[in-house]
Amino acid sequence: MKHLILRRLLLVTFSAETGPTPARMLPTMSDAQSNRSTQNSRRTRYTHGHSPAVLASHAHRTAADSAARLLPRLRPGLDLLDVGCGPATITADLAEAVAPGRVVALDGAPAALEAARATLEARGLANAVELVGGDACALPLADASFDVVHAHQVLQHVTDPVAALREMRRVTRPGGTVAARDSVYSAKAWYPQPPALERWRRVYMATARANGGEPDAGSRLLSWFRAAGLGEAEASASTWCYATPELRAWWGGTWAERCRSSFGPQAVELGLTSPAELEEMAGAWQEWAEADDGWFVVVHGEILARR
Repeated sequence: MKHLILRRLLLVTFSAETGPTPARMLPTMSDAQSNRSTQNSRRTRYTHGHSPAVLASHAHRTAADSAARLLPRLRPGLDLLDVGCGPATITADLAEAVAPGRVVALDGAPAALEAARATLEARGLANAVELVGGDACALPLADASFDVVHAHQVLQHVTDPVAALREMRRVTRPGGTVAARDSVYSAKAWYPQPPALERWRRVYMATARANGGEPDAGSRLLSWFRAAGLGEAEASASTWCYATPELRAWWGGTWAERCRSSFGPQAVELGLTSPAELEEMAGAWQEWAEADDGWFVVVHGEILARR
């Protein structure tokens, strides 16, 4: 099934530009929300982009490996919002956990919503999840609409993460759960250590910050939650580890491609690197992926907060 989803994602992202995708679109945002959304979008650019390599990589994610701390809080009948759903593989798992509750998947990128539609159709959930276009800092949703509001790897790409969390708090019912998980780029570790991979980290982090994001968001979640009025929070950490031939080939391959087609061109545009250096980074990723003793860990901060 996962291979079917990935094939459909690649077909979708190579298609012509598409319009809004929701099968059941919610009411449009207010003028005030629209203004806040426009202002935020002018300041922030999504560093990864939505190339086929990025969306296919994100489609590997599941609730089990990306939202494990949230799962024990879920039960049938809860209403859930997934902010920044991407290709919706995590959303689909969460939807199955709370069925027959209402589930809304929100993303600001048409390509991501098309990928989400493909995932949900392949999983038989097209009628179970509402796809909505919108901005995390100006959610086009009513107050106190959901029991659970979730965001995975989203706040690192938002210029004002506290504003986004306030919006997530606003649409959560009293007693409900706000959950977030983000990586900490400065804490990523790997072996072997080709020199160009350390340059990759420096250039990626500089690009993300130039785009208005914070690549070490995971370490700041507790502070941001408290600033957003979500003080009753449980902070923890978790990891992804890539140390098998299959996982090394996938992880190294996707980042080699991202050097060429997602964050890489943005970094060149910003004057942070050159095409030649990007090729060195891509080559270093391939070198790491081919090493028999290759190992890579991604450290995440995560938060569960009570509204």
